[in-house]
Amino acid sequence: MTRDLHGKRILIVEDEYLIARQVRRAIEASGGTVAGVVGTVADALRIVDADPAIDAAVLDVNLGGERITPVAQRLADTGVPFLFSSGYEKAEFVSAFGHAPHLRKPTTAPQLIAGLIAVLAADGATDDNR
Repeated sequence: MTRDLHGKRILIVEDEYLIARQVRRAIEASGGTVAGVVGTVADALRIVDADPAIDAAVLDVNLGGERITPVAQRLADTGVPFLFSSGYEKAEFVSAFGHAPHLRKPTTAPQLIAGLIAVLAADGATDDNR
């Protein structure tokens, strides 16, 4: 895999261990750094509030029955780009976040990395000004 995420800090919000591990490996293989791996809304909000150096996030939509909406809103409010990774159809959850890409699970590593590169480029975060 190429090093397309070199120097980027990515937050992973995923409550399924095996999926989170696969996402982490894909990000690291592409040169990125994982800013954290969490499986609850509360933990994700703590990291977002404590770490202003997050460049992007991968968000599962349903975390043990809890919707990711507060985390997506906080990221949007702070200007951190994100994408959704979910087994749900996009229309089921993203009315307020229609701008954010949706990767339908199961997702391959190349699809995930391409999605992250796209949200970083759209945000202007692919240069080193972030």
